[in-house]
Amino acid sequence: MTGRELEWSRGDRAKAAAKLMVAWIALLWLLEVVDVASGHVLDGLGITPRTPSELVDVVPAAFIHFGFAHVAANSVPLLVMGFLAALGGIRRFAMICAAIIVADGLGVWLIAPAHTNTAGASGLIFGLFGYLLVTGFVERRPLGVLVGLLIAAIWGTSILVGLAPTQTGVSWQGHLLGLVAGVAAAFMFKRRSV
Repeated sequence: MTGRELEWSRGDRAKAAAKLMVAWIALLWLLEVVDVASGHVLDGLGITPRTPSELVDVVPAAFIHFGFAHVAANSVPLLVMGFLAALGGIRRFAMICAAIIVADGLGVWLIAPAHTNTAGASGLIFGLFGYLLVTGFVERRPLGVLVGLLIAAIWGTSILVGLAPTQTGVSWQGHLLGLVAGVAAAFMFKRRSV
């Protein structure tokens, strides 16, 4: 954490995390409204595997959804898990999210089935799940372990179902890669012991 983030009270960090995540969710809904109003032109920002020109869509794909039901399904877990992860500091959270989004997007570009279009925040959600699940253990922080166990109890079954390759219309590759990227982020962005 930076000196300024260390000075913030817990209440200040919670307010900043809440404002950030409410704004993020609002942005996802606004983008879907624009997508519908434009005849789904934003859907083209999804990732089509192994097409070199699609590499520019690795980041935007995490913000685009295929319909309001898709955004709705991602909103609550992203809001909650994003809020919890952002409590550790907004700058740190931004780096964690960037690492997950880029790693997940590049992985989808490399291994997703040909002629598919992958988009949505679920790769990031799976990444945040993985991050929250292990970061308490990695940093040896009892509260972090408790948060990870609570997140596992609430969303663990959904996460396992989302990893099943038998679901049609769901990018289990994006989910798996996001989860792996989140676990890696817990090690990459480990806080130093004070």
